[in-house]
Amino acid sequence: MYESIDFSKLAKYSKPGPRYTSYPTANEFHKDFNAVTLLESFKRADSKYKDKDLSLYTHLPFCKSACYFCGCNVIYTSKEDKKERYIQYLKKELTLLKDSMDTTRKVVQFHFGGGTPTFFDAGQLQTITQMIKDVFPNFSESCEISCEIDPRHFNEEQMVVLKNCGFNRISFGVQDFDMKVQQHINRIQPFSLVENSVALARKYDINSINFDLIYGLPYQNEKSFANTLESVIKLSPERLAIFNYAHVPWVKKTMRKIDETTLPSPEEKLKILQNTIEFLHDNDYEMIGMDHFAKKNDTLCVAKHEGELRRNFQGYTTKGFSQTIGIGLTAIGEGVDYYTQNHKDMANYEASLDNNTLPVAQGILLSPEDILRKEVIMSLMNNAKLDFDVVNRGFGIDCIQHFSNELEALKPMCELGLLTMDSHRIEVSATGKMLIRNIAMIFDTYFTKNITKQFSKTI
Repeated sequence: MYESIDFSKLAKYSKPGPRYTSYPTANEFHKDFNAVTLLESFKRADSKYKDKDLSLYTHLPFCKSACYFCGCNVIYTSKEDKKERYIQYLKKELTLLKDSMDTTRKVVQFHFGGGTPTFFDAGQLQTITQMIKDVFPNFSESCEISCEIDPRHFNEEQMVVLKNCGFNRISFGVQDFDMKVQQHINRIQPFSLVENSVALARKYDINSINFDLIYGLPYQNEKSFANTLESVIKLSPERLAIFNYAHVPWVKKTMRKIDETTLPSPEEKLKILQNTIEFLHDNDYEMIGMDHFAKKNDTLCVAKHEGELRRNFQGYTTKGFSQTIGIGLTAIGEGVDYYTQNHKDMANYEASLDNNTLPVAQGILLSPEDILRKEVIMSLMNNAKLDFDVVNRGFGIDCIQHFSNELEALKPMCELGLLTMDSHRIEVSATGKMLIRNIAMIFDTYFTKNITKQFSKTI
C-alpha cells in the first residue's frame, strides 16, 4: 500500500505546525474577544444560524497525578472539596448560558473531556449531567453522548450512571501497552486493566468504544508499537485515535521529565505510522482523516466515503457542523464565525462567574476570508481532498485564481506523490495523508516562520 517510500525525503517536512482542530488556530485567539463579544455572537447565532444544531463540550479538569506526555489543561489534586466546588461553578456558568442564548436548540453531540472525567465519582457525574440536561433539554434521539475514561479510575457505579444518563460512546486513554514506555510516561496501565474496563463497558451495551494511542513516545519503536497494536486488536474497539506525540516542554512543564534522547526520530515515527496504517487496514480498520481509524462498518467510514466528515475539538464527527458550546475551565466553543475559550486559571474562572459574567478569556471573530480558508483546510483535513467547484459555488470565487500562490507552493508535494491536482480538485494520496498537516499549512495565512515555540512538529 505504501511501497517505495523514501522516508529521508519526507523527513524534511518534520517542522512545527498546527493540528487544525480549529482555523484560525488557538494561537490567534486574543483578549479583545470577551464576554460581551460572546454574548453578541450568541445572539447572532440564534438569529442568523438558528438552523445549526448544538454540540456541548464540558471540561472536567482534575487528575490525581501527571502523565508526562499529556498536553491537556489539567489540575492535579486528590481533594474531594475541589471537585464539589467546581460543580457549583459549573452550575453558575450553566445559569448564565441559559440567560444568554437559546438553549432549546437541538443537541447532537455531548462530550465529557478532561482531565479525568471519571475522577469524579458516580454521584458527581450524575449531578453534572443532569444540570446540563436541565439547561439544554432538547437532546436528539441520535445524539452522540461520550466520555473520556482513564481505566485506572473507572468502576461499575460510574458505568451504571453513564448508561442511565444516555452515554453511548466511551473513549479509553491507552497510549501504549509496552511496560517500559508506560514507566517513562508515568502511566502504569497493564493490558488486563484495560481489558476489564472494556468488558465493563460492553456489559452495559456500549457498542462504540474508542482507544487513544500515541506514537512518538520514549523508547517506542516499530516492533514495540506493533506489539501494542496486536494487543489492541484483541479488544476490538470500534474506533482508534492514534496521535503523533506533541513534545512541547516549553508549554507543559511535566514534559521536561521526558528524556528527549529516548524519543524516536522523524523517520522512525513515519515508519511506525506507515506500519500502523497497513496493519489496521489488514484488520478491517480504515483511516479517517489525519489520526483516526474506524472499523469499515462504522458511521465514520460511511461519512468519509460520502464526503461528510467534520472535524472539531472532539475529533471527527458525522453530524456535520454544529455550534459548540464550551462549558467549564479552559473549554473552547465554536460558531460559524467565532471561537471562544474560557479562562485557564481557576481563580479567574471563578471570579468571572461570581461577577455574573461568562468566563471568557479570549477568542476570535472570523472574517469572510477566515471562513473560506477554514472550509478549505477542514476539507483537506476531513476528507483528504478539495473540490474547487464546490468551493466556487459556496463562496462565489474562482479557486484557481484566488489560491494561485498556494497551488504553486503545492507543486513540490505533487512531485513527491503526496497529492495530485487538476483544474477541478486536489486529491491527497495515501502517503500524503501522513503529512496532511503540512499540506493544510499552505493555506494558512496566519502561519509564519516564527513558530518554533508555538507548535509541535508535524512528524
